[in-house]
Amino acid sequence: MTLPKVELHHHLEGAAPPALIRDMARMRGADIGGIFGPDGGYAYRDFTGFLAVYEVATSVLKGPEDYARLTGAVLENTAAQGVVYLETFISPDFCGGRDLGAWREYLHAIAEAARVAERAHGIVTRGIVTCIRHFGPAMARDAALCAAETAGDFIVGFGMAGDERRGVVADFAYAFDMAREAGLGLTAHAGEWEGPTSVRAVLDDLRVDRIGHGVRAAEDPALVERLAQTGVVLEICPGSNIALGVYPRWSDHPIARLRAAGVKVTVSTDDPPFFHTTMTQEYDRLAQTFGWGEDDFAALNRVAAEAAFCDTATRAALLKRLEFADD
Repeated sequence: MTLPKVELHHHLEGAAPPALIRDMARMRGADIGGIFGPDGGYAYRDFTGFLAVYEVATSVLKGPEDYARLTGAVLENTAAQGVVYLETFISPDFCGGRDLGAWREYLHAIAEAARVAERAHGIVTRGIVTCIRHFGPAMARDAALCAAETAGDFIVGFGMAGDERRGVVADFAYAFDMAREAGLGLTAHAGEWEGPTSVRAVLDDLRVDRIGHGVRAAEDPALVERLAQTGVVLEICPGSNIALGVYPRWSDHPIARLRAAGVKVTVSTDDPPFFHTTMTQEYDRLAQTFGWGEDDFAALNRVAAEAAFCDTATRAALLKRLEFADD
């Protein structure tokens, strides 16, 4: 599918090409061969294994220069899939250990690499700072401070990733309040491994603007109606859900049912090389499975552009680029 695309749910480290991670490991004499399969790609058995492999792969990224190189490689690959606007998750836990001074250095390197990629490939990138749920609420507050102190043109949002089966959502409310006061858009992973209750929790306790995944809301008609009425946007990553076994087959995925019920949905890749996907492949599989055509994908991209956490001028330019007339 050659349409210009908007992607809102994307982890920077999770998009690292395996070849890049292997090369960085060789440079440092690190033996991480156990995280790769026979085909050279990332290998894991389940979601817990995925998180472990993710953290091992990230461990070879040692400084701002590594993150600049990572950002350049990821954005080149993403732009090649027709993505013209990307919001990517970046965690201070991995970028300077939540030390504000170190975080600023990492962020400068990432943002500069993003500017270079915009000039070279035409892709506009913004960052969403994420805390890691299974690291606990205290570390989340530190991550939120990093986000609040660097909110601006590049950092536009704050979110929570990690293992949604761990911890109590309400315990992270302070971190989200801090980010909200800094004017950042808010999102949180929910409704992937836990059911509709987890979606309600991030709506009620964190008051998020968007939900990462959120697909298991489909199990509760009242919750689906609430999402449709409030306009909270779901950042859905179908290929990720299939690869991790949330749903056994594409035909079982609820994205089409949610959309038909009036829920605002978007499409993203999550951690593309981990799930052997690209934005083009996501679109192609959705077209094959649900019969969606260019008008459907154009509508999805408009939802994504309108839900983006960027400033008004950037959104207007994006909508124009997507060839939507001003209302």
